[in-house]
Amino acid sequence: MASPSRPERRTRSDGERSRLAILDAAVALTTVLGLEGLSIGRLADHVGISKSGLYAHFGSKEELQLATIRTAELTHRRDVVSPAFAQPDPLSRLRSLCENFLDHLKDDLLPGGCFFVSVNAEFDARPGAVRDRLAEIHTAWLLMLEEQYAAAQAAGLLSPETPPDQAAFELNAYLHMANNMYVLYRDADYLELARRSVANRLGMLSPTSSRAVTEASH
Repeated sequence: MASPSRPERRTRSDGERSRLAILDAAVALTTVLGLEGLSIGRLADHVGISKSGLYAHFGSKEELQLATIRTAELTHRRDVVSPAFAQPDPLSRLRSLCENFLDHLKDDLLPGGCFFVSVNAEFDARPGAVRDRLAEIHTAWLLMLEEQYAAAQAAGLLSPETPPDQAAFELNAYLHMANNMYVLYRDADYLELARRSVANRLGMLSPTSSRAVTEASH
């Protein structure tokens, strides 16, 4: 009874691996061409399979776009988020989220930089399922920065004076600017500028530095 199912499971596994490989290629291609430029035909040519073979995995362009977004989200979680949450305290996690984001930009598999920085700019004025999903992911990222900042404040690691949403906005702005400059100029110095900006901002917001500023003003 078991043996007839083995070829079926093997075929399913092969199909899943093929789909994952296609989606990894789609993520890389999207960072250069954008999601709108990611057509079934162009992706089929890029990965070396027929259009009909690609349609077997994705029934429409929107389905392909949403699957590509999901793959990019999982990659971001694996490379940026999960290692950060292995850190022991919220301030270390916050720093690690920023550091990992910047390291992620140098990945050769992302020739156009951060997937989400690119496609958010492309779809921010286009209503629909794709924009809705991108907005959800971006909101979750900002909330993650905000929550770790608030937790660091609660632990006495950061000054309570700055609202967490303000700090998250500023940190995210550093990261996005670093992405844009690095992609445009291919100069890693911009990543180092962002690292220093993050470190300086978090240092400025620490309880010790806050007390020093207060004392200096008297």
